[in-house]
Amino acid sequence: MTRFASVSARTLGLLVAHVWIGGSVWAAAPTEFSWPQWDGPEGLGISAETKWSASGADEALWSAKLGLGYSAVVVKDGRLITMGYDKESGLDTVFCFEALTGKSLWSHSYPSKIWDRAHEGGTVNTPVFDGDVVYSLNREGNLYCFQAEDGEILWHTMLKPEDNPHQLEYPTWGFSGSPLVLEDSLIVNCGRMLSLDKESGEVLWASDDYGHGYGTPILFDLDGDPMLAAMNGRGLGIVSVENGIDLYFHEFTGTTRGVNAVTPVMLEDDLFICSGTKPGCARVAVGVDDLEVVWENREMVNSFSGCIAMDDHLFGFDGAMLKCVDPEGNAKWEQRGIGNGSILGAGDRLLVMSGDGELIVAEANTEKYVELSKAKLFDEGRFWTKPVLVNGVIYCRSSNGDFVARDHRLSSSEG
Repeated sequence: MTRFASVSARTLGLLVAHVWIGGSVWAAAPTEFSWPQWDGPEGLGISAETKWSASGADEALWSAKLGLGYSAVVVKDGRLITMGYDKESGLDTVFCFEALTGKSLWSHSYPSKIWDRAHEGGTVNTPVFDGDVVYSLNREGNLYCFQAEDGEILWHTMLKPEDNPHQLEYPTWGFSGSPLVLEDSLIVNCGRMLSLDKESGEVLWASDDYGHGYGTPILFDLDGDPMLAAMNGRGLGIVSVENGIDLYFHEFTGTTRGVNAVTPVMLEDDLFICSGTKPGCARVAVGVDDLEVVWENREMVNSFSGCIAMDDHLFGFDGAMLKCVDPEGNAKWEQRGIGNGSILGAGDRLLVMSGDGELIVAEANTEKYVELSKAKLFDEGRFWTKPVLVNGVIYCRSSNGDFVARDHRLSSSEG
């Protein structure tokens, strides 16, 4: 571990605020919610919604074919945006749908490789809303700014490894992180974290190279100064938002491939990190002089969707087991037979996509696994994309591109 600047301990606090828009959609849910970026309004992988049905309707609200990939959805002002890859045409596509009906509003397609290494490939990045525009990055470094209403391209830049001043290299699985909007800038993780002017796409600063980068950074506060943390091939890097100067680094290197793709998680005042390979997972505190490993073990070995923190406990997939881990790193419970999937928190419940294509709703219970409902959605594919809950509708996809919107809104009588 390396320290480059002094900060006080226990001062980590998320800066990203709720994004709620007043209005009435139906009687039981008077607040209109949005999900504008990867892992939601606060970047925690947790929805603030509590008024929704655990069982949901029997029939899908709507469905679509998106093409190959793992891109999650973002939803704002009645629009849903996601991405997918068409294997036959060799095109990546950004889709915009009406969130409640599935009506196609616009799309934009452009050539890309399939990136089918160790799985079927396809698009993995998740777009981000910012006001009336949306940003989208793909594995080859195509970064677009679209008008959200009609898909008009406001600007496009190529983070092209063979022709850029920042010495970027294509990672084995391409640039897989999602953009993060911070005031006037756009942050992307490409092994180096880059800050770009969100009005033009011009690169403002680049951090040191931490190895192949696949994850999305999180924003937090260190002694009053905003900082970014991201997991890359060599480990956990913390940099200044203002200029990308490296402040802390904790080596956390897997024994194979150097894959650290999971977004760091705030656990109380510390950072929780994990990897799909050794060393597993760790809770890391910011000390007066250095980063300090509070504990490190292999109770949570997670490659893809990452964990969520609820009631100061971690919920996530340890390989093919759904598991709850306490703040001291001890497993509280584990549920076998679910398979390697993905997880989201919502109120006091968990939304889980199982490895068998089932949507499971369970209690966010720190003592035992309590399943509330289960619905079979998909027969084929991988299910590493997080389900997303917005205004009582749960959006799920398979890696094959099958997409389903499920109606979990409460009726007026239930509300």
